[in-house]
Amino acid sequence: MREWKESLHERLAASPEYAAEYLNAVLEENDPQAFLLALRHVADANGGVSKLASNADLNRESLYRTLSETGNPKLTSLTAVLEALGMQLAIMPKKAA
Repeated sequence: MREWKESLHERLAASPEYAAEYLNAVLEENDPQAFLLALRHVADANGGVSKLASNADLNRESLYRTLSETGNPKLTSLTAVLEALGMQLAIMPKKAA
């Protein structure tokens, strides 16, 4: 039986749309640590944090810390990471409950 992480990484690497849906679903949980972990999964699926740091023109060690459970990324770092992954940050009106 394949590990869930391997299966997840294959889906994240194969489809930028799936990766975006995954990140949006985690964002809806309103848990910053879960979002950073999800972003780390997307990074790992797309060549790893070192490659992402290079593509985003960020310091590798700093990016590892940023994407850790205790990370607290600046908006500029977050947008650079998303840009390097071929994504963008978007703001939408909150859905009525």
